[in-house]
Amino acid sequence: MLSETINALQSYIRVTAARFRETERIGPFLATYTTGNDHMFLNYAIPDNGGVPSAEDVAKLTEAFRARGLTPRLEFLTEAAPEAEAVLVEGGYALERRVPLMVCPPAQVVEQPVPAGITLVMPKTPAELRLMIRAQNVAFGEPDPGERLEPSPAQLNGETICVMALTETGECVGGGVATAILDGATEVAGIGVLEEYRSRGIAAAMTEYLTREAHARGGRSVFLTPGAGQAERVYGRVGFTNLAECVHLSII
Repeated sequence: MLSETINALQSYIRVTAARFRETERIGPFLATYTTGNDHMFLNYAIPDNGGVPSAEDVAKLTEAFRARGLTPRLEFLTEAAPEAEAVLVEGGYALERRVPLMVCPPAQVVEQPVPAGITLVMPKTPAELRLMIRAQNVAFGEPDPGERLEPSPAQLNGETICVMALTETGECVGGGVATAILDGATEVAGIGVLEEYRSRGIAAAMTEYLTREAHARGGRSVFLTPGAGQAERVYGRVGFTNLAECVHLSII
C-alpha cells in the first residue's frame, strides 16, 4: 500500500511539473523546462516510476539541459525509482540534498493561531497575486521583482490555492500555495515569510490554511517537501509526518 501511495505521488509530481512547461522525453526521464526562466528549481527532470536509466540515457539527459544553457538537474522520490540514483551518480551527478516528503491527512491537521496583527487572505486579482509572489521571492532570497512578474494561469483561475499574510497596514509579508488537485493529491509549496516577520507562527498558520482548504476541495493526499532550517519542525506542528524521501541531484 505504501509503495502504491509513493508511486501515485511521484506520478502527480511528474504531471504537475509538466504543466505550463516545455517537456522532452529522454529515455526513462521526463525533462521539464520553464520558458524564459533558467532558475535551476524550475528546470529539472523526473524519472519514470521504477525507471532504470542506462549510462547513455544519463548522458543524453545531461546534454539536453546543457544545450539549453541550463543546469542538468533531477528531483524525484527515491522509493519510486530506487535504481536511478546510482546510475546518475556514475554519470557525474552529485547530491544536492535529501528531504523528507511529508503528508497530512484531514484527521491530523492541528489548529495554528494566526499571529496578532496578521490576516490571512486568499489573493484573487492579478494585483493581489503579484503582492504574494513578490513576498515569496524576497523571502527566498531572490531579487525583488517589483512589478515585473505575472501570476500563473492556475493562480489566476483559482486552480492553485493561494494564501498571503497581510499586516494591519496592508503589507504582504508572506505567502504560499497548494497546487491544483489531481486524483486527490496536492502539494503545499512556496511557504515564505519576510525575514523580519519570521518566528511568529505565520508560516505554520499559512500551512494550516492551505491544508484545510485543500482537504475541503477534495484533496486526500496533501503533501510537501520542507526546505532547510526549521521548516520540517514547523510543518510537523501542523500535523505533517514523514512518508518518503525526495532526492535532488545535479551537475554544477
